[in-house]
Amino acid sequence: MATIRELRCSVCGRTFAPDSVRYTCPHDGAVGTLDVLYDYDSLKTELDRDRLRVSHEGSMWRYRALLPLAPDVIAPPLQVGWTPLYDSARLADDLGVRQAWAKDDGKNPTGSLKDRASALVVARAMEQGIETVSTASTGNAAAALAGVGASVGMRTVIFVPATAPEAKIAQLLVYGATVILVEDTYDVAFDLCTEICDLEGWYCRNTGMNPFTAEGKKTVAFEIAEQLNWQVPDVVVVSVGDGNILAGVHKGFWDLHQLGWIERIPRLLGVQAEGSSPLVHAWENGIAAVDMQPVETHTIADSIAAGLPRDRAKALRAVRDTDGAFLAVSDEAILASIPRVARLTGVFAEPSAAAVYAGARRAVELGYIHPDESIVLLLTGNGLKDVRRAQEAVGRGLRVRPDLAAIRQALASLEDT
Repeated sequence: MATIRELRCSVCGRTFAPDSVRYTCPHDGAVGTLDVLYDYDSLKTELDRDRLRVSHEGSMWRYRALLPLAPDVIAPPLQVGWTPLYDSARLADDLGVRQAWAKDDGKNPTGSLKDRASALVVARAMEQGIETVSTASTGNAAAALAGVGASVGMRTVIFVPATAPEAKIAQLLVYGATVILVEDTYDVAFDLCTEICDLEGWYCRNTGMNPFTAEGKKTVAFEIAEQLNWQVPDVVVVSVGDGNILAGVHKGFWDLHQLGWIERIPRLLGVQAEGSSPLVHAWENGIAAVDMQPVETHTIADSIAAGLPRDRAKALRAVRDTDGAFLAVSDEAILASIPRVARLTGVFAEPSAAAVYAGARRAVELGYIHPDESIVLLLTGNGLKDVRRAQEAVGRGLRVRPDLAAIRQALASLEDT
């Protein structure tokens, strides 16, 4: 177990003893999300990255020594993490870069990277003897919490916008979660969840607000580094809603750099939908996280729709500290990216995940990514979570009479187009 040295506010820099603050900074409120920091000098002497090569643990728990969980706590049994990293020459050629990989986190048990955060949060709830964990979500974090919670018999209460994709809502109900469909935005659902957790004494998994969500998500950066033999790429491209995945990716590489396991931290590029791009606006205009104002959201990429990103301070820091960038892409570009990613890599990604392809193309055009560089596209969610959008992108196939002549005629019509 990595013993927590302190919690540090991402806005004011104040530090707190590990057990003195549960969620965000008492001085900066909701914007003051916390970093979980360790005694890195001690960890340097205790840990050896090369020992991981002989590890038989094929999940995020192979990095348990770098996670804040007591040794006697049994981790949830689902195999979360250690997802494939595909080297795709065709993707690299298409984008015009030296080398490109696709990290397929849709392989996680409930189909998204959010399983990493939920696995750690549920484990910490078990450690503290908490019986109910709750979260607000546009779908993926909710499914992650419901699935991981089900694996250990923990009660989960989920708040989602009533407009969430039906497949995601069904997934929650299948796992036995109590599902509250809020007839308003994700941001409203988030605030309602926070309030009732305070009233009922539930543990709140809400993204960013709970500092251990980023600690779970940072394991994807550990995997990228290890899978590339600790030679990190030049750029990692991440889709961004609340900013917590981007914050987690940055924290993971930052931890490894503190330990001396990697020589540098990759540049981080955050991709938002044009209809939900407050971080792009803040980055382009030099606006501080504390001064950001909520915006109305309109995008098909529900998983990255956030009017006021909850982990905005750490997300802005991740891009600014790594000399990265934020980019906005249209819904049309996101929709077109779904089949493009699938045909170049074999990975079926939901809209919010496929957005990184559109973002990478835009970044190459703007010179944020150079032809001689290597990149990783972080694909955060499985395409089966939103099949309707995929069908919009590709249509429904060739409908024919059941005879060979009709089939040949249909195939010929394709060749003529």
